[in-house]
Amino acid sequence: MKAWVLHNIGDIRMETVREPELGEGEALVAVKAAGICGSDIPRIYRTGAYSHPLILGHEFSGIVQTVGKGTDKRWEKRRVGVFPLIPCGTCRPCREKAYEMCRHYSYLGSRRDGGFAEYVAVPERNLIELPDKVSYEEAAMLEPMAVAVHAMRRAAPQTDHAVAVYGMGTIGTLLLMFLLEAGIKNIYAIGNKEFQRQTALRMGIPKSHYCDSREGQVGKWLMEHTGHSGAEVFFECIGRNATVAQTVELTAPGGKVCLVGNPDTDMLLEKKVYWKILRNQLSITGTWNSSFLPIGERGACAKEDDWHYALKRLEHKRVAPECFISHRLVMGELAEGLRIMRDKTEDYMKIMMGN
Repeated sequence: MKAWVLHNIGDIRMETVREPELGEGEALVAVKAAGICGSDIPRIYRTGAYSHPLILGHEFSGIVQTVGKGTDKRWEKRRVGVFPLIPCGTCRPCREKAYEMCRHYSYLGSRRDGGFAEYVAVPERNLIELPDKVSYEEAAMLEPMAVAVHAMRRAAPQTDHAVAVYGMGTIGTLLLMFLLEAGIKNIYAIGNKEFQRQTALRMGIPKSHYCDSREGQVGKWLMEHTGHSGAEVFFECIGRNATVAQTVELTAPGGKVCLVGNPDTDMLLEKKVYWKILRNQLSITGTWNSSFLPIGERGACAKEDDWHYALKRLEHKRVAPECFISHRLVMGELAEGLRIMRDKTEDYMKIMMGN
């Protein structure tokens, strides 16, 4: 099969490799759509993966071609999305079915071969069947959608809260989409590109509720729009010292800060920021990955997992993530998409590869 293989930092090539051999409880998924995640860029060009060679790609969907020993044959020919985190099943979070916090997980596309290929071996428990109304491209966006849902549900804003989202990358924009779908009316979006502003306005964010951070007036703007109280729930979707400090500064007394953005460098907490957390009695929460329950475990949990929450809204057309796909490439053009994201030569939101 054809696959994009990372051999070392900066060395990714499209090659002909062997099709995956299926282990017990696995299915062979023919990839139909795969998205490039922002985390793929440092993995390819700066840090490398956990081991090399490795096929990257953790946002993908496809159709089950065949199944291995011990796998339900009813999966064959079914259209599927794929939860990329493979839990150990034995640590405390796994025993509590909080698989996103597994202590010893594997991961498709970063710790074992993923979706930038024609075929992927996927554990049966990681498959989610797609309704007929959900496209492969939409399903390939289930992973970032579920990450946004996970953040929203951890912070749990009420419909009358002033809610701010700082950072209009893929996750921040999808978070806006789900907040609007959930009925949150008083949302403030902060970005730094004109196409991000246009996207937010198309989604229904009023012009007065969008701020371009390049103008340097984020604090003044938000305080004026919230009666000088600040946001009761604030999502930081960038992961930089300066924006985290601003987020704390601009959160209302007794409010919640949800840290969403992956840090690009070490994060340092200045004394004045720490004091603000104490004196305003802020609740600070981190959010990581997303919750997913295999079919056999869903009935045992009172709360719906993030993946099925997102899929239900996709099926009923209550959200429309396809409008965020800025580039559509065929498999052989993946390197072009990687360069666009690395060098920022063009505006982009989600770059999607199809087979």
